Amino acid sequence: MRISVFASGSSGNCALFSSEGTNILIDAGISARRICAFLSGEGLAPGDLDGILITHEHSDHVSGLPTLLRRFPLRVLAPGMAAERLRSSLPGCGEYIEEIAPGEGFALGGAYVSAFATMHDAAGSVGYRLDADGAFGVCTDLGCVTDEVLDCLMGVDAALIEANHDVDMLRRGPYPAYLKRRILSDRGHLSNDDCARLAVALSAGGAERLILGHLSRHNNTPDAAYAAVSSALSGSSARCELLVAPPLGPLILEEKRCSA
Repeated sequence: MRISVFASGSSGNCALFSSEGTNILIDAGISARRICAFLSGEGLAPGDLDGILITHEHSDHVSGLPTLLRRFPLRVLAPGMAAERLRSSLPGCGEYIEEIAPGEGFALGGAYVSAFATMHDAAGSVGYRLDADGAFGVCTDLGCVTDEVLDCLMGVDAALIEANHDVDMLRRGPYPAYLKRRILSDRGHLSNDDCARLAVALSAGGAERLILGHLSRHNNTPDAAYAAVSSALSGSSARCELLVAPPLGPLILEEKRCSA
């Protein structure tokens, strides 16, 4: 299994899951040109994709879809309300967009995909677990970690999880009060400390690699996110490798069991 994080942050999100001939794009929040360039770097073309999984309809997760679908007839899978909104915003591309439901697994290429609901201010927001020759989870854009999130991610070999902000930096920072409230709410984004607790749980459940993603450019730093999560991991019996995804990527991990 190989995971390539092409971008992770407020300016765009996109990752590639590859396993034994199966290639699945997760979100398309960067330009189609950049997606094609990153795929080419992996020795792939858009036509090699088995599908695109969309977590929710915010622009930093779907902005590359219009051009990509005009050029390539790709299969797109998205949660209910997000699928409806994508169909209405992408005239002529509706036939490529399929609706999925949290809690219902499905096969995509040679992988088994499970979608799970996430608490975020977007209709039908989800995370994903992909099982093939290893298990990989994607869980960013959520204000809190629910039992459903933990249950679905437990036992993954690797995961991309959100470490969006340092709470003190956010509170002291330049954002207006309403935006700070949104980010700090249960339907906003995970703080470094919340991410640390999730990381400890996943590592205790067997995760060997964790990638910190969706870091805020204004309210966090890679060093702050890494320090908070690594400190929590070192204080527990859990052990795993910790990495931080650059906002413009790529970050690539690979090993015999899994790669990210």
